[in-house]
Amino acid sequence: MEKKKKLQGLETESRVIQSGDFHFLVVTAWEDEKEYVKEIQVLSRQQALEIRQNKSMPSPLQREVDKQMREYFEGKRKAFELPLRPDGTDFQKKVWNALLEIPFGETRSYQDIANAVGSPKACRAVGMANHQNPIIIVIPCHRVIGKNGKLVGYGGGLSMKEKLLLLEKGC
Repeated sequence: MEKKKKLQGLETESRVIQSGDFHFLVVTAWEDEKEYVKEIQVLSRQQALEIRQNKSMPSPLQREVDKQMREYFEGKRKAFELPLRPDGTDFQKKVWNALLEIPFGETRSYQDIANAVGSPKACRAVGMANHQNPIIIVIPCHRVIGKNGKLVGYGGGLSMKEKLLLLEKGC
């Protein structure tokens, strides 16, 4: 029996599997996890991702994503080792690469990321790149906070952002 982790007020196992091209989510859930599926639906709309029902055996990549996501939510994984190929502009890709450099359990400001990508005046553009992040959690846009240390802007909602950051701090 897999250990269950509490996320967004729901007892659930990691059930999100992203496709190989990361443009859609494949969600599997137990019958009693309907609320979890609703949360994923909201998140997918906010991230402009299509949800597809998993009617076949998962691919090796899907199984690996599921394994790594489960390890992350159980607090056993601090970095993902997946073949990432997010589709975006050159600037977005620079921002997403900078996000991958933020250590587990730490945060950076939008200004820090703008500086890291060589565009110190592009804080708003960094925010927009975060908003367009196609591989949330894996590319940790939840680790970016306001210059004043406040939680601001997250497609999954500030409550989800806070819970992800608390999970990473071991709370």
